[in-house]
Amino acid sequence: MGVLRPPETVLFGDGMIDALPEMAGRFGDKILICTDKIVSAFSVVSSIIDQMRAGGATVVVFEDTAPELPVDCVHDCMDRQEGFVPDVVIGIGGGSCVDLAKLVALALRHGRELDQFYGENLVPSATIPVIAVPTTAGTGSEVTPVAVLDDKSRELKVGISSRFLVPKIALVDPALTATCPAGLSAASGADALTHAIEAFTAVQREPASDLEAAQVFVGKNDLSDLFAREAITLISDNLETVVKDGANLGARNRMAYGAMLAGMAFGAAGTSAAHAIQYPIGALTKTAHGLGVAALMPYVMAYNRPSCTTEFAQIATAMGVVSGTESERADRAVFRVAELFAAVGIPKTLPELGVTKDQLDWIVDRSLLPARLVNNNPRPLERQGIQEIVNDAMTGEINLRSEM
Repeated sequence: MGVLRPPETVLFGDGMIDALPEMAGRFGDKILICTDKIVSAFSVVSSIIDQMRAGGATVVVFEDTAPELPVDCVHDCMDRQEGFVPDVVIGIGGGSCVDLAKLVALALRHGRELDQFYGENLVPSATIPVIAVPTTAGTGSEVTPVAVLDDKSRELKVGISSRFLVPKIALVDPALTATCPAGLSAASGADALTHAIEAFTAVQREPASDLEAAQVFVGKNDLSDLFAREAITLISDNLETVVKDGANLGARNRMAYGAMLAGMAFGAAGTSAAHAIQYPIGALTKTAHGLGVAALMPYVMAYNRPSCTTEFAQIATAMGVVSGTESERADRAVFRVAELFAAVGIPKTLPELGVTKDQLDWIVDRSLLPARLVNNNPRPLERQGIQEIVNDAMTGEINLRSEM
């Protein structure tokens, strides 16, 4: 079985930002751009906006996108438009900028009360078209059917998942990531590798003709595996380089490609335990999503090891481990991921993220709430399993499980 929901058009390569005016013009001449002050100051971005306006387009720029995207930011963007209804919404920046574009496009078409769409398959029909232009190699949001936001009325971050949230056009220009600082390159790249690993090891469901319609994230499948495997190779080969030598444009190119492929993979297969547990941790500590899922990933892999021998062995091969039996390579995959993340400065333990022992019960309980993530884990995930993962992550000890 294979499931894939890509954008209608994907453009990848250095200099592709120059295609943006023509791409936007396909939808009309009223354009809303969601970005932040850092990205809007890029000379190439300001030049593109000038070109659009010189061509007769009305371009409104919202440059106050907040990190970890609070729901108030969506409302702020809408309120500032004073009745301006764009033909296309463009997200230029990191994952929050792209997610903001998706959510504003949704809210302008279907209503600003976003809580009616929290969950899966609750968006009734198409939104205003979105063009996604990422400037970090991380979230893969430019090709996915999900947007995540922080709603202060909820204890955890919430997600809206729908095939209608897939951008119409993904325009990925690796040159835009060249100024990404080392810390952000590490966190976003580790996030992308986590996407690829969790997509590749997601639960594999029985093929059914109605599965794609019933679920946004259908689990591991033949098409998502193609993208996940290649993403693992690209990211593991280049992550350390872009963190230590941000001027290496070849490595930047391969990281951007890997992050996009990881997004294609999890956009169909979904993610699982690391993401479920990060949500409450992120809510408590206010730490970046990428740091949280990456810090958890080795411990999640150790827990899932009994269910993923073949997949973990293939992950090890993709990361350059070619010797040993299948079981030995599967074990090695867990430690190889931990070693790579340590090399780029990802926290090794939950206390490094600010988690205290007295918060663990709350974290475990809330980790069970996002059912789409819990049910997507390859090994059945109940309270005891989550407790094992967070206990290991508190101490930094990777305890491989040989049996269920």
